[in-house]
Amino acid sequence: MRIYHFSEHPYPEAWNDPHGYLRVDLPNRACDPKRAADLFHRYHDEYLLADDLGLDLMLNEHHQTATCMNSTSIVSLSIMARQTKKARLLILGYPIGHRPDPLRCAEELSTVDVISRGRLDMGFIKGVPYEFAPSNANPVGVMDRFWESHDFIIKAMTTHDGPFNWESEHFHYRQVNIWPRPWQQPHPPVWSTTASRGNARVLGERGYVMAILGSGYATKALFDAYREGYASTHNGAMPGPDRFAYLALFATAHNEAEARRRGELVAAYLRTGATVYAPFKNPPGYLSVDDNMKLMRGMTPDRSFTKEGRVIDMRSGSLQDLIDSVLMVCGTPDQCYKQITDFIEYTGGMSNLLVMAQGGFLDHKDTSDSITLLAKEILPRLKEFKQPGAASVAAA
Repeated sequence: MRIYHFSEHPYPEAWNDPHGYLRVDLPNRACDPKRAADLFHRYHDEYLLADDLGLDLMLNEHHQTATCMNSTSIVSLSIMARQTKKARLLILGYPIGHRPDPLRCAEELSTVDVISRGRLDMGFIKGVPYEFAPSNANPVGVMDRFWESHDFIIKAMTTHDGPFNWESEHFHYRQVNIWPRPWQQPHPPVWSTTASRGNARVLGERGYVMAILGSGYATKALFDAYREGYASTHNGAMPGPDRFAYLALFATAHNEAEARRRGELVAAYLRTGATVYAPFKNPPGYLSVDDNMKLMRGMTPDRSFTKEGRVIDMRSGSLQDLIDSVLMVCGTPDQCYKQITDFIEYTGGMSNLLVMAQGGFLDHKDTSDSITLLAKEILPRLKEFKQPGAASVAAA
């Protein structure tokens, strides 16, 4: 079992800016560079603490928003590659769907893998809809461009006998010969995310690690679609729990009242996530016809589900709603352990847990304490937990 500590590097002082929107068009006058520097140092200190405690680390990337200052995740990833000692470094995500230069992506990621001495996990994503305008990218055909970019990056990382040329619909290169080549062979592990059964099956066919971000108990259907795809290309074999990951917000403390107080602070991340200026929410071409029909029926990405099928709005649901739908793991270490293991059993097996242990307005002291309890009182028990269909994941 692996647990990845995650923070979006928020700048929460700007969340109540009277401008009203936190993504794309929030004026950067709301950002004090000195305060931003303090926050970056603080978040990196928490990553170093997590590394010392035996946790793995996850970063992501968003643009033009106060919810995530980490707009150039490769910078933070590079710092962590040198400063950390043991942790796997997961970049989830690295938005190749709107990156114009996959050659640069292959070079960046290979260099990080070498500096970290082989601790990189590559989490490729297409990118969220409201970042296509700021990146000057066309949302039409994004998945075709995503897979072309993916194929090129893998080809660049695995070609070691001199330059090659590349011609595809979106990318054209001459004399590709990246230096350095990655440490891990044939290339660092590939991860991706999805909320679609169709995409889950594709990821299963390729055997990549699939991470589900806050879908609650609807996650089982996505895991099952992955298993179908995996079996179709692996002679009927079923994937191990190491192929599955799930992201939840997280807060723990020695007593339940304190844990829930921390949970409310972390939940501020969800309360602010919907404040996107409407013209950027769903650019034409980004979603398929089927997905747009689901939106028109009210099946929005803001919804999650409890085990009983109760629909939870992650933006307005209570703390208990978030816990019931596994959008958040929250409580004492014993309560958190039970919430996690119940969810693993329901989904059929999963050995990668991604936790937003810093989010919203949670301060450094509370974050550090929560991370420490996670590493010392929850992770050891999860390492001994017997996964469904597996003898044990103690060595995972």
